[in-house]
Amino acid sequence: MPEKPFAEHTVVVTGGGTGIGRAAALSFAELGARTVIVTGRRKDRLAEVAALHDAIVPVGADVTTESGAQAVADAVGERGGALDVLVHNAGIFRFSPLTALDTTVARDVVDTNVLGPLLLTAHLLPLLRSSGSIVLVSSRGGHTPGPDSSVYSASKAAVHSFTRSWAAELAPRGIRVNAVAPGFVRTEAYAANGLGPKQVEGLFAGVAATVPLGRIGEPEDVAQWITRLADPANALVTGQIITVDGGLDITAR
Repeated sequence: MPEKPFAEHTVVVTGGGTGIGRAAALSFAELGARTVIVTGRRKDRLAEVAALHDAIVPVGADVTTESGAQAVADAVGERGGALDVLVHNAGIFRFSPLTALDTTVARDVVDTNVLGPLLLTAHLLPLLRSSGSIVLVSSRGGHTPGPDSSVYSASKAAVHSFTRSWAAELAPRGIRVNAVAPGFVRTEAYAANGLGPKQVEGLFAGVAATVPLGRIGEPEDVAQWITRLADPANALVTGQIITVDGGLDITAR
């Protein structure tokens, strides 16, 4: 990868205030991007990330709504009007056993993980350069579902479908579409499910013992694949879903 592969690029990263999105935004900025627009519902977290690099611009927006998606499009328009990279990272994970189905939670998962990327892509597509790139952050759950997570896994399977369908649809325009499917990553998602710090560490320790490479992923492990897939040097790569899970998929097959 060239030292500054994203020089003069404009990038949008949804869910850019924490975890993988935060790591990706910082990576794009450090790799030369002129503007990295980070979106999310938590304006305080977006401001914290923006304070770390001059290229990062916070835009508080709920991209599951028309107004939120338009706000992001307006932010791109105010900064030159052309977009080079769109990263769909915003997503939520909730345990959802069928025996305790909460339709409000289920709708929130589907809205965030499925409707959000669809809506924002539709709003930003007119601004995306012909050499542009879309990277979606999916999950190994999209192709290796587990118990108590059927809604989440189904939503990520939809992201896999978006990746391949959009890659075929947008190839004539020279736009590449790929996805990263992380395994277990050390983010705030588990605490958001009500797990305390000791429970989270216990979960990670148990999972790490089954991972061939012996550890849980860090946000930066995923971020480097997001930037790699978006890199213009990889101009022949599209429609691909890269699993980043330390080899956990090997043990599930």
